[in-house]
Amino acid sequence: MSSELPSPTNSPTSSTPLRVVIVEDDPMMQLGLEQSLFTNPQLELVGQAEDGYMGVEMTKQLQPDIVVMDIGLPRLDGIAATQQIKAELPEVRVVILTSHTTDREIIASLSSGADAYCVKGSSVERLLQAIAAAAEGATYLDPQIGRQVLKHLSPPSPTGNVSNLSQRELEVLKLIVEGNSNPEIAAKLYLSANTVKTHVRGIMNKLSVDDRVQAAVVALRSGIV
Repeated sequence: MSSELPSPTNSPTSSTPLRVVIVEDDPMMQLGLEQSLFTNPQLELVGQAEDGYMGVEMTKQLQPDIVVMDIGLPRLDGIAATQQIKAELPEVRVVILTSHTTDREIIASLSSGADAYCVKGSSVERLLQAIAAAAEGATYLDPQIGRQVLKHLSPPSPTGNVSNLSQRELEVLKLIVEGNSNPEIAAKLYLSANTVKTHVRGIMNKLSVDDRVQAAVVALRSGIV
């Protein structure tokens, strides 16, 4: 994919740059993004926020084309901030830029509605590709992340049937998709840890999957949560 950035307007001849908000709490990372991205005339930095709450409020105020979002933010993490932005301003594209690359965080980010997922330390070219893809309405996964996701995308088994899940199992599965751990699920549903473990085992058995990430992928692909 070319990293040449598309026009943010409907006119193919428009020279209006893409308006970008950065939500990042590391001052050095903020500076690095400024120096690496905004020498590009097709990008305009319109705001910076240092926590997720400020990022949401700034996005609602400025309504940029692109938000570059970290995950590990104070007050409100980047996943929750992305969910809020997408709920209120679905046309705003969110590019996750983070060092968080666990299966749990990847699935939670994708289910939050993020348009692109790029790993810190990747080349500027790769980040520009992510921004370009998001601006075009496409989804971009850093190749490092893509390899992790692909491990879980092959259909686990044709015997898995989401219609067999109970209402409680669907509630647990939804929280798994959102990236919650078993203790967090137990707290949110007022269940014991052992009960949650039993539900998770039941979900994996009914969906014929081997782990939580495969269960989340099946849920997302089936549209059941």
